Amino acid sequence: MKKFINKSLLFFCLSMAFIACGKKSTETGTAVNKVDNNVVTLTDAQFKNAEIETGKLSAKNISTILKVNGKIDVPPQNMVSVSAPMAGYLTYSKLLPGMHLNKGEEIAVLEDQQYIQMQQDYLLAKSALQFAELEYNRQKDLNETKASSDKVTEQAQSEVQRQRIIMNGLAARLKMINIDAGQLAANKITRKIRLYSSINGFVSKVNTNIGKYVSPADVLFELIDPSDIHLNIGVFEKDINKLFIGQKITAYTNVEPAVKYACEIMLISKDVSEKGLAEVHCHFYRYNKKLIPGLYMNAEIQVSSNTNNSLPEEALVGFEGKDYVFIETGKQQFEMVAVQKGNTENNYVEVLNIEALKDKNFVVKGAYTLLMKMKNSAEE
Repeated sequence: MKKFINKSLLFFCLSMAFIACGKKSTETGTAVNKVDNNVVTLTDAQFKNAEIETGKLSAKNISTILKVNGKIDVPPQNMVSVSAPMAGYLTYSKLLPGMHLNKGEEIAVLEDQQYIQMQQDYLLAKSALQFAELEYNRQKDLNETKASSDKVTEQAQSEVQRQRIIMNGLAARLKMINIDAGQLAANKITRKIRLYSSINGFVSKVNTNIGKYVSPADVLFELIDPSDIHLNIGVFEKDINKLFIGQKITAYTNVEPAVKYACEIMLISKDVSEKGLAEVHCHFYRYNKKLIPGLYMNAEIQVSSNTNNSLPEEALVGFEGKDYVFIETGKQQFEMVAVQKGNTENNYVEVLNIEALKDKNFVVKGAYTLLMKMKNSAEE
């Protein structure tokens, strides 16, 4: 009986040991499979067809791109508010927002009785001056023969000066309303004055209408000279030190992101807003009619150029939301390793956090073929 119990106990222990060994073998096999899932081995024929090429990490100068945004702006000296120099009724204007204007082009006509009165006053002052000059010359001649006192002559001279001041003042006021006093005559008095564009540009706003009585305080039109149009971008204070005057910028709109506009930094504000942004003004190399004030734009700035560990773009493959490279681990054997991708420039990608792999051979051509081979093997 005791012998039977000892044999049963021995059989039980051997059974448990066998089960434990089997479990350990399975776990080891699973672990090996996980490693094998990241390794692909090619046959001679597969290696030849895949056209695999390997290489080392390259030291490339890759710029860091700073992405910002802003709006098209116009400096104050290029924005013109048009007002009437004297009050009057607007009788003519053809302006519409967006309309192009040439310098000197007529933009509005106004009428009022005071324009007539001013011209009349000027002509009367001119006539009075002529009479005062004749009287002064007569008194001057009489004074030479002592037929007239010095006082009378001086009064005549003073009257000439007074009339000349009145006439010149009225001439200056007429010039303000675009009436040439030198061409004015009794038969050329007009009830109208005309306003002209002082710039080559386009109409931004129209704030009036025909028949409206306007005063000098009213802004009738707003014009924009686009010759100095620029991009006003906001840059965080931590990035301000990376910028400099003359630095090149590439800008584009949300509507046409493929269309790039080249510009350069011309002014960096020294004032930081409550949001931590400083204004940076950029000048476009070439004006485009699509660039209108207030237009929202994105911009990219190359802020530095560092020598980094880089690989060709085709050396990196994307899989399940991550980036990978293949390193050579044996003859026609390659292991897939996750990496962190940095900036890209001139078809090269900055590869981060791979100091331990610096001396390894990387697959620089055919990485996608290896990924497909690995996925197919995993599915099988």
